[in-house]
Amino acid sequence: ITAWETAEKTAQRLLGKSSLVLPHPEQCSIRKDLHQQCPRCQVTYCSAECRQAALEQYHQVLCLGPSRDDPTHPLNKLQEAWRNMHYPPETSSIMLMARMVATVKQAKDKEWWIKAFSQFCSKTANEEEEVVHKLLGDKFKGQLELLRLLFTEALYDEHLSRWFTPEGFRSLFALVGTNGQGIGTSSLSQWVHACDALDLPMLQREELDAFIDQLYKDIEKESGEFLNCEGSGLYVLQSCSNHSCIPNAETSFPENNFLLHLTALEDIEAGEEICISYLDCCQRERSRHSRNKILRENYLFTCSCPKCLAQADDADVTSDEEEEGEGETDDAELEDEMTDV
Repeated sequence: ITAWETAEKTAQRLLGKSSLVLPHPEQCSIRKDLHQQCPRCQVTYCSAECRQAALEQYHQVLCLGPSRDDPTHPLNKLQEAWRNMHYPPETSSIMLMARMVATVKQAKDKEWWIKAFSQFCSKTANEEEEVVHKLLGDKFKGQLELLRLLFTEALYDEHLSRWFTPEGFRSLFALVGTNGQGIGTSSLSQWVHACDALDLPMLQREELDAFIDQLYKDIEKESGEFLNCEGSGLYVLQSCSNHSCIPNAETSFPENNFLLHLTALEDIEAGEEICISYLDCCQRERSRHSRNKILRENYLFTCSCPKCLAQADDADVTSDEEEEGEGETDDAELEDEMTDV
């Protein structure tokens, strides 16, 4: 997903069809009249306030100025290397790590920020390697070292010298990979939600729903699985929320910006742990064995929530019925994922 595109422009690009016209364009939340660019590098922000906040926190370090299109600039080399190593490039973006460094470099109170970043959970050396392997694939050791060298060339700072060592960089990479929260603010997904809320006559409702269903199928055929994610962010409180297969809270981005909402799904008693799910709604309906296989591969733990404990005596194999069901419900699952921010 490209940030700040209108829903119609996103659909046109993903379909490769510039003539596509979306019904109810007024339901798109993107306000291009409020967007502002950095006068030096033309990076776009959603508002003047957002641009100023970025300038004060990290953008002075990361601003490329007239070198924005220079492939030999260290930051451009870093981003290009990352794009060649990992898909989708938005996930656990190397530039999130760059912003962390830039934030410390610009800060007057550098120790405060270093302490803030240290609040995120850390892993053992073996676990860190597993996270990096998951993100980069079988060639991860060589690729990680290349990223470290480019990262150092672009951003080295004496206050953060440990982050630029092989061990420190691996830890930083694993920290972002483990704690990074995908930021789902797709204008197309938001447009779909807004259209779902419209009070329409029955015939118009059926026509609109059919149009949206076909739109997603066409996008999947042309561009692959549609992602609502524009980037990755670190949220201290959200990262403290443990997983449950029966969560009592969920994260979302209802304001279509970087602000994460943690919303209760049921009444939560004082002192009760707030849990979110690291699985999507379709994954949570799979067998205990399948759920824990996903959690072990992606988050390096086995779930012991009440649902998993209640199913502890179930067979530790994925049932034939589930395998068949997965093939039959792919389209339905995809539609749920694409419209569920």
